[in-house]
Amino acid sequence: MHAIKKQAFQPGRKVSGLENGRARRLLKAFITILKDNWQWRKQIGRLAVFELVKKSRGAKLSWMWLFIRPAIYIFVFWFTLDIGLRVGQNMVPPYFIWLISGLIPWFFMQEMLAAGSDILHRYSYLVTKIKFPISGIPTIFGVSSLIVHLGLIIILFAIYFIMGMPLDIYLIQVPFIIIIMFFFFTINSHLMSLVSAISKDFANLMKALITPLFWLSGILYDPLLLNIEWIRIILLFNPITFIATAFRSAFYAKTWIWDSFQMLAAFAGLFIVTIVITLIIHRRLSKEVPDVL
Repeated sequence: MHAIKKQAFQPGRKVSGLENGRARRLLKAFITILKDNWQWRKQIGRLAVFELVKKSRGAKLSWMWLFIRPAIYIFVFWFTLDIGLRVGQNMVPPYFIWLISGLIPWFFMQEMLAAGSDILHRYSYLVTKIKFPISGIPTIFGVSSLIVHLGLIIILFAIYFIMGMPLDIYLIQVPFIIIIMFFFFTINSHLMSLVSAISKDFANLMKALITPLFWLSGILYDPLLLNIEWIRIILLFNPITFIATAFRSAFYAKTWIWDSFQMLAAFAGLFIVTIVITLIIHRRLSKEVPDVL
C-alpha cells in the first residue's frame, strides 16, 4: 500500500499530468476556434465582402483601385530594377515573371501584417456589442484580403501565359501555397491582434516593421544565393521569405517547394510554434480583450 502511494505522488507523474492538462486545454481552445469560425462562416463571408466595399467606397473606379495600387508598385519596381539597374538583363525566363511572382504574394502578406495586426480595434463593435467570436475577426480580414489576392493571381497567370511560359506540373503547387499562406497569416493576425488590443505600442511596432520586412525578406533577391551563412539561416525561419520563394519555385524556377528541405522544415516548425503561441495567448487574453476595447 505504501509503495502504491509513493508511486502515485512521484514528481515526474505530476509534471506529466500537468503537461497533459495544458495540452488538453490548448486542444480545447483550438477546437473552439475552429467551431466558432464554422458556426459564424456566413457572417464572416458577408463582413469580408463588406470590408472590400468599404475599401473602394467613394471612388469612381471603385474596386479597380484594389488592383491599380499593386500595379503601380509593380511598374515602379520593374522600371527601377529591370530598366534602370538592368538587374534582369538576359535572364531566361523573363525577369518580370520572377519579380511579380514574389511581389504579388507580398501584397497579401503586407495587408495581414499591417492592418491585420490591429483588426480588433477596427471591428471593436463586433466584440463589445454583438459578442462576435474574437477568433473570427482576423478571418474576416484574411478572407477579404484573399479575394483581392486571388484576383492578382489570375492576373499573374495571364501575364505568365502571355509571356510564353509553359503550362506545366509545377503550377499545381500554387493552390497549396495560397492555402498555407492564408492560414499562416490569418493565425498570425489573430495572435498579433490580441496583443495589439492590449498594447497599442505593439500595433505601432508592427506597422513600423513593414518596410524593413520587405527589404530584408528576399522579395527582391534570392535569399538562397546569399554568401553570408548566418543571414541565410535566419531567413530560413522568415515566413515571408518562404512564401515568396515558394511562388517563384512554381512560376519561375520550376522546382518543388520541398527541394529546399531546410526552408520547408523551418517554415513547418514556425507554423506549429505560431499555432501553439496563438492558442496560449487566445486562452489568456480573449476574455480581457472585450473590456479593453
